[in-house]
Amino acid sequence: MVEGGISFDGFDTRYRIVEARANPAPGKLPVLALHGGPGLPHDSLEPLADLARTGRPVVFYDQLGCGNSTRTRDPDPWSVDLFLRELAMVRRELGLDAVHLLGHSWGGLLAMEHALEADKRPASLILVGAVAVGRMVSECRQRFYEKLPQDARDAIREHEPAGTFDDPEYANAMDLFYRRYACRLDPWPDWLNRALSKMDVGSNAAMWGPPNAPEPDLLATWDLRPRLGWISAPTLVVAGRYDGMAAGQEQEIQAGIPNSELALFEESSHYPFAEERGRFFSTLDDFLTGVETRIGS
Repeated sequence: MVEGGISFDGFDTRYRIVEARANPAPGKLPVLALHGGPGLPHDSLEPLADLARTGRPVVFYDQLGCGNSTRTRDPDPWSVDLFLRELAMVRRELGLDAVHLLGHSWGGLLAMEHALEADKRPASLILVGAVAVGRMVSECRQRFYEKLPQDARDAIREHEPAGTFDDPEYANAMDLFYRRYACRLDPWPDWLNRALSKMDVGSNAAMWGPPNAPEPDLLATWDLRPRLGWISAPTLVVAGRYDGMAAGQEQEIQAGIPNSELALFEESSHYPFAEERGRFFSTLDDFLTGVETRIGS
């Protein structure tokens, strides 16, 4: 394992590379993993380190504002452009010209935006529980709220409009929501609890705003659909049937990207790489191998 830091606009971006644990076959490419949030550190993607067993190095980094990278209370820096410039810098400084780009949740939006503007397009995109339309995040949550017991629904309806997010009644309702529709593993794995304990709410709030805010923030109004057809990289869209964060977006994304395919995980929510680990890694390895074979032919 290799760890280090990269200076960027006066900030410090920390990265970790899990090296291949098998002799890589010719043509196998590294995977660069983009975590969600913004603000949820790369610990949230820890199971993806197992990709190194297939002979592909796996590169993680903490996006600015979370984990071991520079954190700041100043809301001014946060923008999609900042995170895009950081991603381009990571690829450049680590020599990731030929790379598979895997984005989870918000990281999927970041991956798609990068594929649209990068001088050197990624070899492929893997979009897991990805976000392309900001308003659909709220719509999805509302649909899944309706699946909760009545008392939990009532608590959410009372406290979200009032902004009383620290009320224990609201916290209990949201805990139930997340355990049903964010990660269905019981108990939650250590890596997920660790990631959540390290999450930076400042960068997240600056980009998304609070739930049901009267004036939506930047990502809540984002809509990638008009530009999805310009993405030329082969793309695997991965979705969990019970994903209360992004269910439904996979259909918009797969329909919009010309060279894409969809893998639906029937027993998963937002973390199929943990909830259906075996099938996820088998599906992903098949996709990556297919892309690499076509590149090498």
